[in-house]
Amino acid sequence: MESIKGKDINKPTTFKEQIELLKSRNLLIPNEEEAINILQRINYYRLTGYILTYKEEERYGSASIHDVYALYLFDKELRNLISSLLEDIEIAFRTHISYLIARQYGALGYKDHKNFKNEKYHADMLRDFENGINRSNEAFVEHHRKKYDGEFPIWVVIELTTFGVLSKMYSNLMDKDQDKIANEYYNTRGDYVRSWLYSLSYLRNTCAHYGRLYNQKSVITPKLFKSDNKLQIRNDTLFANICVMGRLLMDKDEWNRFVTNLAVLIGQYSVVDIERIGFPKSWENILRHV
Repeated sequence: MESIKGKDINKPTTFKEQIELLKSRNLLIPNEEEAINILQRINYYRLTGYILTYKEEERYGSASIHDVYALYLFDKELRNLISSLLEDIEIAFRTHISYLIARQYGALGYKDHKNFKNEKYHADMLRDFENGINRSNEAFVEHHRKKYDGEFPIWVVIELTTFGVLSKMYSNLMDKDQDKIANEYYNTRGDYVRSWLYSLSYLRNTCAHYGRLYNQKSVITPKLFKSDNKLQIRNDTLFANICVMGRLLMDKDEWNRFVTNLAVLIGQYSVVDIERIGFPKSWENILRHV
């Protein structure tokens, strides 16, 4: 951790010293006891990610510890909103993929690498399935072990996957199978959905590990439509991922509730600069029509 003098990055600091460091860089701290209380609950390093939003040549302008804490709380609530929708998207794709494989190739068709594009990725998938089975204490897992000699049909084993495994699995489906799912449920091509799932799996991982969304560029970027470019939506932003979520969420009433709740959340925090999350001025109208 950074020391007060900034010379020894490995030197630990007390909460009081952390306060002095922030004050030396012009971060306003009207109540030191309150600020220490925040630092006791939120690691200085984690909080620094939000402080850097205000950084101007090693100083933090006229921002206060309350502004930084408000951004932290906004980010936390934003992750919770997003995580709820990602759960629904993940569950829907478990259904799409298992239904297609079962009908096209049979209940155990997922075990045959010939039904997938890449044999190595298929082997990785089977290992992920096996790991999921071994870790699980679900009653249905024990039921299939005892009654079916450990044979798990696709609609059972897919319930033990993560979003990341699901994204890889979709990417390794035959192109015609990817297109079938994409066209039947989302009126688009498989290459778009493949890109969206990959990007959202990274977002899902970020949310699951309480990573920062505010003022962050996306590491994995979704493929966007030409119409998105005309609206000046950048694919390296959180907003681009949220647009993609709207296209993949099948319950449109739930989507409209999400947009409404998002608008309320942003309105509650005056410190939020929507440009820091890639939101254009007409963001709400765009999301209503994705």
